[in-house]
Amino acid sequence: MKTLLGQSIKLDPALLKQALTHRSASKKNNERLEFLGDSILQLVVSEWLFRHFPQLSEGQLSRLRASLVKGETLAEVARRYQLGDSLILGSGELKSGGFDRSSVLADAVEALFGAVLIDKGYEAARQFILTTLQPWLEKVDPEGNLKDPKSRLQEILQKRALALPEYTTLSESGKDHNKQFVVQCAVDELGLKVQSQGASRKRAEQDAAEKMLQRLPFTSRANP
Repeated sequence: MKTLLGQSIKLDPALLKQALTHRSASKKNNERLEFLGDSILQLVVSEWLFRHFPQLSEGQLSRLRASLVKGETLAEVARRYQLGDSLILGSGELKSGGFDRSSVLADAVEALFGAVLIDKGYEAARQFILTTLQPWLEKVDPEGNLKDPKSRLQEILQKRALALPEYTTLSESGKDHNKQFVVQCAVDELGLKVQSQGASRKRAEQDAAEKMLQRLPFTSRANP
């Protein structure tokens, strides 16, 4: 029995290997399981939010769900449980630090969710996901999470009479169907700069704003 994402679970060895295998290492990789895992993750989190916050509207629930299932959160999950040590990567990806790349980690988490679904069924996968995400579910704050990171960051800075953050696109790479943007968020008055990567400029900016919220010296929470 192997410990995965903090839980003891026995999975089919071949399925487990596939879930941990990046496309750089083999044609039999975790991309299909990632697709499946993303789907059940969305469903499980949606149901949990629906039951726990009956007062919220559809739009509010959608925004809360987005904060829980986004790549940055899943990468935090992977790092908390040291999933990077178990990944199977190609030599190039390994040398470039893929074992700690947020997108690689997030994909592997979703792939594991998909593997548990295939091997153990829906109810076991649902419980596995909820237990994995428990530390993040406990911190869900409807009042603080309903606004997107860029809006929250702007409000926090405005309340302290600080200039608005500046977003700069540092690089753009990849083909049209697989673009990657690297964006910098800077708060010059505080001497702070962070970078983030995303499949769209908007996504990268939002992730960078989230990182900046965590770096602000006067708050450890992303709430005004």
